[in-house]
This record gives sequence, C-alpha cells and structure tokens, in this order.
Amino acid sequence: MKITEIKVLVSCPGRNFVTLKIITDEGVYGLGDATVNGREMAVVAYLEEHLVPCLINRDPQQIEDIWQYLYKGAYWRRGPITMAAIAAIDMALWDIKGKVAGLPVYQLLGGKSRNGIMAYGHANGETLEETLHNLGKFIEQGYKAVRLQCAIPGLAGTYGTLEGKKDYFELQGNRPLPPEQPWSTSKYMNFIPELFKQAREQYGYDIQLVHDVHSRLTPIESAQLGKLLEPYNLMFLEDASPADNQEGYKVIRSHTTIPLAIGEIFNTVWDAKDLIVNQSIDYLRTAITHGGGITPMVKMANFADMYHVRMAPHGAPDLSPICHAAHAHFNLWVPNFGVQEFIGFGTEKLNSVFSHPLSFDNGYIRLEDKPGLGVEYNEEEAAKLTYKRSYLPVSRLEDGTLWYW
Repeated sequence: MKITEIKVLVSCPGRNFVTLKIITDEGVYGLGDATVNGREMAVVAYLEEHLVPCLINRDPQQIEDIWQYLYKGAYWRRGPITMAAIAAIDMALWDIKGKVAGLPVYQLLGGKSRNGIMAYGHANGETLEETLHNLGKFIEQGYKAVRLQCAIPGLAGTYGTLEGKKDYFELQGNRPLPPEQPWSTSKYMNFIPELFKQAREQYGYDIQLVHDVHSRLTPIESAQLGKLLEPYNLMFLEDASPADNQEGYKVIRSHTTIPLAIGEIFNTVWDAKDLIVNQSIDYLRTAITHGGGITPMVKMANFADMYHVRMAPHGAPDLSPICHAAHAHFNLWVPNFGVQEFIGFGTEKLNSVFSHPLSFDNGYIRLEDKPGLGVEYNEEEAAKLTYKRSYLPVSRLEDGTLWYW
C-alpha cells in the first residue's frame, strides 16, 4: 500500500476547519484535523509546501516512522503550526490503519478502559441568574460535570459567555479583525466566588463543577482564587495562570489544594514535562490536533499517568469532528482518563460537511463502532462553504494595557 494523493481541504461550516485527506493506491483513505484557530492558512501552507511532498509513495501503515520523520526530520520542531500539521497526518494514518484492519482505532490502541466518556458541558450566562438556570438545564440533561462561566458585571464581552449569541459557532464565527475586550482582575475576583457559592446552594455537591480562568491571573492571584473557591469543591480550575514560566504553578500549588488543569495550547510533552514531574497539575488538557496527533498523545498520557495526572482533552468548537472522534477513541482507551470537554455536536451546516460516530447519553459521550475514526467528509458540500479570515479576541486592562485573552 502506498500514499498516492493528499488533499488539504479548507471549509467554513460556521467557522473555519482545515481537513487533511490521505488517499492510497488501494482506495483506502484517512482523515485528519489540522485546524489552528485564527491561523488556519499557515497550517495549509505548511502542509502543502513542506509535508505533503515528503509523503507521496510512502507506506501509510508505518505510522511511527512517519511521525518521527516529520518531527525529528525537521530542524524547526514544535510549535502549534508544525504540530497541527503533523497531527492531521497522524490522525489520517490511524484512520487508514483502522479501516485496513476493520477495527475502530481504540481497539488498535489496546481496547476499552471504560464504557462511556464522561463529558462536561458549558453553562454560560450574561447574569449570575442566567448561568445558574443554564446549569440546572445541563443537570436535567444528565451531565455529571459542568463548567460555569458568567459575564462579569461592568465588563463587556467576558470570556466564556455567548454575548447574546445562540451558540459557540455563531459567537466564534468569522471576525474580520480581532475584537478587543476589557479585563479587570479585581471585578472578576470579587464576583466569581459568589457564582460558585450560589451554584452549590441551589444544586448541591453531587454535580462536578469546573471553571476556566483562561490565564487571566498571575500565580499569586490564582492562589487567592483557589483558596476562595476551595469550599465549593471544584473538579478543577483550568488555566489558572499562564504557564510560560512554570515556576508559577509551584506558587499556586503551595497555597491551595484546588485541582489544577492546563495544556490546551501545549504542543508536545516538553511543554508539560516539568508541571507533571513536579506534580503541579492534576489534569492535562492537550488536544490531539494541537499536540501532534494520536501517536504522541499516547506517550504523553503514559508519562502523565506515572505522576497521577489525568487526561482531559480540550474540546472547544475550534476542533473539527475528526478531532472530537479521535479524542473519543483515545479517551475510551487511556487508563488515566479524567473528563472530556464537550460543546455539543454543532450546527446543521457543520453536520452537512462532517458525519461522525458520536452521540451523547446521560452525561457520557458514546462512540459507535466503525473501522478507523468513523468520520466522513462531504467534499462537495464543503466546497460551497469557503474560508473567511477570522480571529479570536484580544484583551486589554481598563487602562488600555494589553492582557492575556
């Protein structure tokens, strides 16, 4: 078997996705997700100009060797563009291998470690009351874990809220230039503990709760927030502080026992290595698309497992259904699974391009057994939905200083 053709397909079924299709001389093909939100065309160029020519006529079943070739064989390693491009190839190769074997990918990894994949939904709101109402709706749907994000009084466009939009795909649709949003740490710190206090008073402690700081706080501020939230028994606090200087997580850890999660912008195990070894985190949130594919994620999970760190992959709408399916296979297998972020199955437009083997039932993602990853891509429909440049927002403090979004 040889690789004869590789297509890099860009579509915008509500937002931009970069899809890779590897086709073999035997007619078997595989799909991979190469989307990097707001930098999609950089990955397209990396694939088309630099990686695709190196793969034609190679044996697609040599997954490990191809991965090492693309990673070690390039002097310029790591980074989101490189690793997303490699990830798409890796996913597509696993998809092919599963189709050739007639098995779902999780069986090739070693089989199931669980029957269902616990997922957490996003309860958002423009007011505290709306957020808590939406939390109740998630509980009614059977969710065992829910992330709470609420607009901060006095701040427009708070991260994690829908800003009057009906869903994430409408909110994070095409933006011609980056929107700017204000940020105030003091307003945030004075408000968020009350949100979780009222959530526990109304709904008790059976539901697992999560909150995403989105790297807005310094380490000592994160430590303060952790101490304030400790009485409300969170499952974890996500991205409490930027991890560029990972010594900061030692500061957070030394002041609070609240579990910590990070990693959605990590691209290799080296980004997480010190945090894992120092036991500064409890959950690793690297996504398969942004972490180089299934091949390195398996190794990352095994390494994290030695330090009692659980996997909780990023699951935002900037990942295509191909990545979500890859996560499902990975999550069914991985022994140190924690929880999967879940934002639903998208819109009718999205589902006209991607068909997937996933369903949701009483708090758990279920995976239909199909060979490979189990995802199909409608090229004809996708061609009608052309790319539109878009951006994530930018944050500034109230005095105009640029801050972390």
